[in-house]
Amino acid sequence: MIDQVNRLTAHWATAVDGGTVYSAAGVWPLLALLADGAAGAARKELAEAVGVPAEQAGAAARELLATLGAMAGLDCAVGLWTKRTLELREAWAAGLPTDTHGVLTGDLEADQAALDAWAARRTSGAVQRMPVALRPDSSLVPACALALRTEWEAPFKGDLMPWRDQDRAGLSRTTSGLDDVAVARTPAGAVTEVRVRGTDGIDVHLLLGEERLTPGQVLGAGVDVLGGALTAVPGGRLPFGAAGPGLRVETVRTERPEPPSLTLNTPEFTLTADHDLLADRELFGLATAADGSPGHFPGISAAPLGLAAGRQSVAATFSGEGFRAAAVTAMDMVWLSWEPEPEHESKRVYATFDRPFGFLAVHRASRLALAAGWVTDPAPFREDDLY
Repeated sequence: MIDQVNRLTAHWATAVDGGTVYSAAGVWPLLALLADGAAGAARKELAEAVGVPAEQAGAAARELLATLGAMAGLDCAVGLWTKRTLELREAWAAGLPTDTHGVLTGDLEADQAALDAWAARRTSGAVQRMPVALRPDSSLVPACALALRTEWEAPFKGDLMPWRDQDRAGLSRTTSGLDDVAVARTPAGAVTEVRVRGTDGIDVHLLLGEERLTPGQVLGAGVDVLGGALTAVPGGRLPFGAAGPGLRVETVRTERPEPPSLTLNTPEFTLTADHDLLADRELFGLATAADGSPGHFPGISAAPLGLAAGRQSVAATFSGEGFRAAAVTAMDMVWLSWEPEPEHESKRVYATFDRPFGFLAVHRASRLALAAGWVTDPAPFREDDLY
């Protein structure tokens, strides 16, 4: 299950272009829950995206949510809102975490405010709004919120740091030992990895690749190192000199014996991003689910549901004291009406006079125009005109 989530992280990285932040861990449980209730091509595509057979996806989602909920330094919550008129399949609803089900009242402003408040509350204000905007036909909205926080075991000191041709806010620290640095060599090029250890067992891995490498290749290498598919050479075994991207190994003279040490210089950063999951729907297995036709989710409800939106909002900060990140992912599923096409065709014409118009009063036999006019101010509506 962890490997499957990391796999989605690596696949998502191939679509990265420019500075951004994202959370596959926040998307994966929702995709798995949708796979559990999907049918046909949508079920197959979602199962491929999460890397788990569809019949096991619901259990895998619950297992991942339980794992996330038990992690120190991480808050995880799932929410589900439905219209009162939408009946969920008992088997699917029973698999949701407890106390997750809310109601969409039909008052768009009030419902949106309630969902926005949930997102802000579950992320301690890091994400202020639910990433999807409700619409009149919104019928089912599942959401997942993650909030991560950790303090560094060894804090940084602030420093001025050159960044290309500019000076930026930098962070610097020196720690003993070389266990937190390694270099991985991929067919495309080398990647330097530095692990910044945090409290609560949460670390941040900084990855620097050769300049020709793409974000997908660098992040993919980091995922491969995590999963054991790629071996990284640890700091103690690196050669002297330029040992990897941004990395040098040297010897220095000291007045007394000192253990090996690692000096890390990195910029302080804050990132925010909004992701439209349907902009790359094949990546997330949502191509069929979002094709505008009903009937893809009979395991969730007998109602003809269709996926109208899937979005994620994320924020992350790397500072001298620690790391903070929060993500809210939400799907908007609407009630799609569908009726079979009738066998026969019939022409119909509709006329609407909703702006100034003219008229003629004509004698039929002689075709004489008896009166003519131009209407700009029709009579006002009166309730007693109804009959």
